[in-house]
Amino acid sequence: MITESRTAKSIKNSIVALSFYFIGLVLQFFSRKVFLDYLGTEILGLNTTVVNLLQFLNLAELGIGSAISFTLYKPLYSNDKKTINEIVSLHGWMYRNIAWIVIIGSAILMSCFPWIFEKITLPLWYAYASYGVMLVSALLGYFVNYKQILLSADQKDYKIQYSFQTSKLIKVCCQIFALTYFDNAYVWWLILEFIFAILGAIALDCVTRNTYPYLKPNLSEGKLLYEKYPEVAIKIKQVFFHKVGGFALTQASSIIIYIYASLTLVALYGNYMLIIAGVTSLMNAFFNSMNAGVGNLVAEGKRERILSIFEELFGIRFILVSTLCFGVYMLSADFIALWIGQEYILDNTTLILMVAILYITLSRSTVDAFISAYGLFDDIWAPIIEASINIGLSVLLGYFYGLHGILVGVLISLVVIIFCWKPIWLFKKGFKISVIMYVKLYYRYFIAGLLVWVVSSKIYNLIKCNELGISNFMINSLYIIFIYGICIGLLALLISKNIRRRCYYLIINNKIIGSVKN
Repeated sequence: MITESRTAKSIKNSIVALSFYFIGLVLQFFSRKVFLDYLGTEILGLNTTVVNLLQFLNLAELGIGSAISFTLYKPLYSNDKKTINEIVSLHGWMYRNIAWIVIIGSAILMSCFPWIFEKITLPLWYAYASYGVMLVSALLGYFVNYKQILLSADQKDYKIQYSFQTSKLIKVCCQIFALTYFDNAYVWWLILEFIFAILGAIALDCVTRNTYPYLKPNLSEGKLLYEKYPEVAIKIKQVFFHKVGGFALTQASSIIIYIYASLTLVALYGNYMLIIAGVTSLMNAFFNSMNAGVGNLVAEGKRERILSIFEELFGIRFILVSTLCFGVYMLSADFIALWIGQEYILDNTTLILMVAILYITLSRSTVDAFISAYGLFDDIWAPIIEASINIGLSVLLGYFYGLHGILVGVLISLVVIIFCWKPIWLFKKGFKISVIMYVKLYYRYFIAGLLVWVVSSKIYNLIKCNELGISNFMINSLYIIFIYGICIGLLALLISKNIRRRCYYLIINNKIIGSVKN
């Protein structure tokens, strides 16, 4: 019964997240097109750089959210409301302290803006205003929406989607309208960003209160609770180093590109990164709702069941990841040309490197989900080495080879730590079995994926529509889904009995239909 409930919740969360994802994706690409048309690449590059700088300060979050989620799985499983209240109170107390650190750090950082943005031709107040609005949005998460961690840990992410994402979609529509019809368009864009950040925070807080009426966090007890739950402090210290590695992967590249080049190249790179972000969001919408279910599964402690679910999730993710990466490689240039123009297309070598990075980034998540569920964050040397390799090689190779060198630095760090080390760590400390099982599992899927990639590339190049156009782009997209997606899916059914069993289970028991109705 617990397993059925976990499966139904995961599917419901995924369906809601995917619905908002596809609506948001269309609006996101359209709004970026409007942004470029009315404001230009320099303001877009400025906006991207400001977000990256704020993300750097958000490292002060120290991985508190991940540590708290891990701590909440057991009390939620046993419905221990007292412990839940205490842990959420501790979370709020920590976030309040972190918020003040972010505020002080932002004041120091903003004092350096005349030097950071000395190359821009825009008025400097653009940088201050952009950063200020983004800062308010981030602080609302610390002061108001810290309680949403309970919704995520309890597999109720769909409620976050309903409240927060609805506000976000309305905001984007209003921003598109303002950019198109109002003077001082960027000012209106910032005003709407500010207003809807507040409305979204209020809506999400109301949803959390209504879902958990027993939740009465007392932040004044935070210091006492910090001493009561020492394991939280230990996990936070460990997760912090992993957050540093994550920042180096996701945010440092744009900053290094800006150092070596210009805001224009940051904007061009950002266009491709928006495609990457769209694909990543699709995978997150499908799989993130399952992370809490993995946490509950690990809390039950049935190893055979855990290993079976791991293999299922790995196989399903590989099918989707390899299909999406194939599509990104084959379709990105045409999409950019249709979306904003051929002058924004980057070279093929850059695309290959970005797709390789995307593949490792997306395929890592199954291992990461189980590492988080087990709370295996004490390999703090790994993210330090990852960040060192990432930033060190990106700076060094970027100096000699430009954008290609920066991306190679990122890719090498991912191969060493994420691709090689993380599975070893999970199987040794979590599953407590030999990693050879993972090597064999990965080998089967990788050979199947490589075979399908080679065959699909040849078939696709023979039958694709070469003339640029929206209808031809849609037809080519369908070709990729049918040629690559179906082939790799059928091969996965042949090589994995767990995936065959799961498909049979979902179809026979009408899990998908039932979860939608509920």
